[in-house]
Amino acid sequence: MYFDRLQPCATLNPMSEFKGIPIVDRRNTPPSAPLRSGVKYMTPQGFSAIKDGIKATANHVPLQIGNKPKWLRAPMPTGAGFAAVKSIVHEHRLATVCEEAKCPNIGECWNAGTATIMLMGAVCTRACRFCSVDTGNPNQWLDPEEPLNSARSVQLMKLKYVVLTTVNRDDLPDGGAAHIAACIREIQRLNPTTAIEALVPDFQGSHRAVEAIVDTGLAVFAQNIETVERLTHPVRDPRAGYAQTLDVLRHAKEYRSDVLTKSSVILGLGETDAEIQQTLDDLRAAKVDIVTLGQYLRPTPNHLPIERWVTPEEFAAYREWALERGFLECVSGPMVRSSYRAEQALARNNAGL
Repeated sequence: MYFDRLQPCATLNPMSEFKGIPIVDRRNTPPSAPLRSGVKYMTPQGFSAIKDGIKATANHVPLQIGNKPKWLRAPMPTGAGFAAVKSIVHEHRLATVCEEAKCPNIGECWNAGTATIMLMGAVCTRACRFCSVDTGNPNQWLDPEEPLNSARSVQLMKLKYVVLTTVNRDDLPDGGAAHIAACIREIQRLNPTTAIEALVPDFQGSHRAVEAIVDTGLAVFAQNIETVERLTHPVRDPRAGYAQTLDVLRHAKEYRSDVLTKSSVILGLGETDAEIQQTLDDLRAAKVDIVTLGQYLRPTPNHLPIERWVTPEEFAAYREWALERGFLECVSGPMVRSSYRAEQALARNNAGL
């Protein structure tokens, strides 16, 4: 799963250094040229970013190799369906969280013809210590063709349900809300029967930005709380906040009561059962409808170490805790990610199951 530890650094000449990190210029280099995790590079759009989000340090804890439980074995992504989705995504210059966040379910989902499109590029302005998305300052860069390209990709994949996620874009005055809304509306225009779920940034708590997304009439509005309150700042970027996420979710539901709201928690970072229960209570108090629970998988040696492997039996118990608290659905398991089998959760809700 940790492909980057097997890749050599791109054979490019550093153009300069930033705080001791070589800066590699990728503007005239094929995107497939590998980069070592933690290296700073120059994007094709002309701004710098850090590969995998967290810069390399000399005192990182090495990855624990060879002791992953048997229930966390994912097959290598291959197959005709996988190749077809990959071709569509790359042809339309789209980023996917499937690739950028090294999702273990990429083979299963892409072979089923589904992909989670990541809007506003592949560089995030935040640097959460669990996440392998590249981090940097895009300086307000956006792809004006992304709404149409996203819509055409959904059309080509014949999706009845699509999940859109985004990087955080604190460099934009509205956090990217208008651009996300434009993408949703273009997808709706070309795919009027497709249900849309959007996993959006917290917009630094802006209610106006939340309303811009909800006003599109999407099916599911999602914002991830990620972890328990005590671990929020060790795990998430300092600009994120436990209370801020709860407020965003609450406002989306209060603004439009028929929209489904959703959040996700990653486990294995040192949280206790009591803290998991409290987080579920807090999400329900914010009127969140759907929650997902999954195992944290450390993407590189520069990210937070795994504190424990949560067993399938524990995940099953946590799902029962969630349902007892009134969540419409809880998808809970070692390989679960926020967008995993999202369409099935919505279908069960619509069927009243």
